[in-house]
Amino acid sequence: MAVVGAEKGKKARISAASARAHTRNSPSKSRSSSFSTAGILVWSVLLLLGAVAASLVFKSITPPPPKLLNSSSPDGLTVTAPRVRMRDGRFLAYKERGVTRELAQYHVISVHGYGRSRHDIFSASEELLNDLGIYLVAFDRAGYGQSDPHPERTIKSAVNDIEDFANELGLKPKFYVIVTSIGSYTAWGLIKYLPERIAGIAMSAPVTNYWWSGVPPHEVNAAWNTQVVGDKISLRVAHYAPWLLYWYMTQSWFPTSSVAPQTGIGALNQMDRDILKKIMLNAKPEEAKEGMQQGPLESGFRDLMVMFSSWEFSPVALENPFVNTSTSVHIWQGSEDYYAPVTLQSYIARSLPWIHYHELLGKGHFLPGVPGYNDDVVQHLLLDDTKMASAK
Repeated sequence: MAVVGAEKGKKARISAASARAHTRNSPSKSRSSSFSTAGILVWSVLLLLGAVAASLVFKSITPPPPKLLNSSSPDGLTVTAPRVRMRDGRFLAYKERGVTRELAQYHVISVHGYGRSRHDIFSASEELLNDLGIYLVAFDRAGYGQSDPHPERTIKSAVNDIEDFANELGLKPKFYVIVTSIGSYTAWGLIKYLPERIAGIAMSAPVTNYWWSGVPPHEVNAAWNTQVVGDKISLRVAHYAPWLLYWYMTQSWFPTSSVAPQTGIGALNQMDRDILKKIMLNAKPEEAKEGMQQGPLESGFRDLMVMFSSWEFSPVALENPFVNTSTSVHIWQGSEDYYAPVTLQSYIARSLPWIHYHELLGKGHFLPGVPGYNDDVVQHLLLDDTKMASAK
């Protein structure tokens, strides 16, 4: 009985000690539980803030859809120009000048530059068009003006558009093409992919690509160093991260491209500034705003993505596809052109001796605004030296 009583006393003492230990440990567990709850709350807030930030970033880099043509929506755009159908079902709007298509001796397609439209048709004089029997036609490139956009636009698709456009209008088996500024990638594509249809090409201040293969680094650097910081960054974005281009071209935190509306024309020479002011003064408001009316992404920004992408070929590696033909290719370049630096342009011309290179001293990028320039371009393109002398 004494032993049993001792065992009972021992158990009682152990139970009391355990109780005291339990009492001491309870606040620690309580504090641990509080810390755990607080941690979950902090992480929940951080995740929520991260989701909000990600949503805002995604919204800022995601461009709005283009405005629709012939749509019944409140912001839909009305189509008033004649249009022709492409092989993929898209439509291109166009504008004509000169003599009628059926009576013309020469069929010439005019390809506009950045932010422009069919209204920017090459402005050769009416007298010259009539005297030489020229049918001149311009079209809104994909996503511009009243032409349907092409979100997958490439150099090849631009060439296909020219071919389909010529076929739908019933142009001659060989036709002439005059391209302006960034429309130059279409010209190089025609030389590469469709030379058999080309009677002649004139490039007016053609934009060049700093990532063309085969161009010596010192030539690229010489041209690259003429560009302002905003252009250097925006062109890198167009080349390396085109998905980010819409945001970069529309933001106002960092320096951006000189062709962005918020930037202005500070990089241009005085002659270009004067020409631009004259263009804006004389332009019809409804025509001036039509170029990028569907939105900047599928018009101007898509141009930058294509022009400064990694090309399948390099112009400096092109061989003359017009041997034993009368087809000629001309480049017209201003010595003070900011958008197409003369150093890189002249290197391209030296690399391709079959191209006729015309450098205009003191002139800038907007050459069609120089008096007499447009008729000179057309005459050099259509006429040989003998015919040119008699025309003058």
